Amino acid sequence: MRYLLAYLGSGLTMGVLDAIWLTLMAPRLYQPAIGELMAARPNMRAAVAFYLIYVFGVVVVAVLPALREGSALRAAGMGAVLGLVAYATYDLTNQATLRVWPTHITLIDLAWGVVLTTTAALGGYWLAARFSS
Repeated sequence: MRYLLAYLGSGLTMGVLDAIWLTLMAPRLYQPAIGELMAARPNMRAAVAFYLIYVFGVVVVAVLPALREGSALRAAGMGAVLGLVAYATYDLTNQATLRVWPTHITLIDLAWGVVLTTTAALGGYWLAARFSS
């Protein structure tokens, strides 16, 4: 039950925050900078697959070790590391291989990845620690 709560807490936290971020920032940040690369509508199968896999990574890398130690700080720290590495992988690969990938998009995405993943790890940690024995 603890693992399920960790997954649900992380997934709900990430889903809500990223939905808000993408709704607000896609037209203001991404469209002007990389508009020609963006699809008219997201591929929802790919998006769902990403979130399912990424939340699994958040739980395994950040939440479960933190629960074993009883440390929200560990969840936050490992979430931040995972967010930085994952978002750097995506953004720096794009910057290295695409003709149009501005540096400011990379920097903003890296910061968002750290904030989002840290918060998702804390959401999973909190739910699992609060409601499981």
